[in-house]
Amino acid sequence: MRRPHKIHFSGCVIGQCLGDALGVLREGWPREDCEVYVAGPLRSWLQGQLDENAWSGQYTDDSQLARELIQSFVDCGEFNPADYAKRIDAIFVEDRIVGRGMTPHHAAMRLAADLSWDEAGTPAPAAGNGSAMRAGPIGLMFGDVRHVVQAAYNQGRITHQDPRASAGAVAIAIAVHLALRSKTIDPPAFVSQLAEFTATVDEGFAQSLRQLSGFLELSMNEAVDRIAVLGLEPGAKSDWNRISPFVIPSVIWSLYAFLNSPDDYAAAISTAIRVGGDVDTTAAMTIKPRRVIDGLNAQLASLIM
Repeated sequence: MRRPHKIHFSGCVIGQCLGDALGVLREGWPREDCEVYVAGPLRSWLQGQLDENAWSGQYTDDSQLARELIQSFVDCGEFNPADYAKRIDAIFVEDRIVGRGMTPHHAAMRLAADLSWDEAGTPAPAAGNGSAMRAGPIGLMFGDVRHVVQAAYNQGRITHQDPRASAGAVAIAIAVHLALRSKTIDPPAFVSQLAEFTATVDEGFAQSLRQLSGFLELSMNEAVDRIAVLGLEPGAKSDWNRISPFVIPSVIWSLYAFLNSPDDYAAAISTAIRVGGDVDTTAAMTIKPRRVIDGLNAQLASLIM
């Protein structure tokens, strides 16, 4: 295994921006429309066949807050939750945020009112994916996985105090940590490791996550039906068509998309988007393996920045 290089940080955030911008064009749309989009414009763009002047994708708060997390780490030389909280506060108060989520917005307003970083987060049952969507870079910041868990947990608590949201942030950060350090991905072992670390934060999330290995053996249609209701009370239904912003199904669907095509980023983000729902975030959270990040270059960055 090797330590991440600065190209991995840039590749991680570029890949996140790409998934975010590709997904936001169909955020909240039903599955049927997303399938048409994936089979048509998205495929053409990924194959370089769509006129980039006609492209209107835009990265959103998912990627902005991940970028601020990296910038805080660079400026402080470490993960400093108080500094990161100030950056979250500023980007909302100064109205620089794109597509603001209401849970982070309310936390930012509390930060602006001088609450400390560890008091401002919205308490349970606010368990959206806002803390997980920005957690990927944490997986690159530390060699010791225990430090990854603690930093992912703390950065998430700034906006979300619900342990399920914290567990989702840990799952994404650990997934990035493992993917960048592995030559090959063994899905059952990968899932087992993720569940082991998320269980330290929320056992219920870990129980849902442990089912992912079995879902990988199903068709996509069967898998999304199972994943979309994870963490819900028996008989409960989501207001969203397919994958909602609820942290458990959205994080696990992103992991499903990655593990279903661990060496094909285009296929992975297509899977993340094609089922409908909160697809900008599921695509943004879809993990980029080491081979993909190593190959991201200035040409790709110029298409989305």
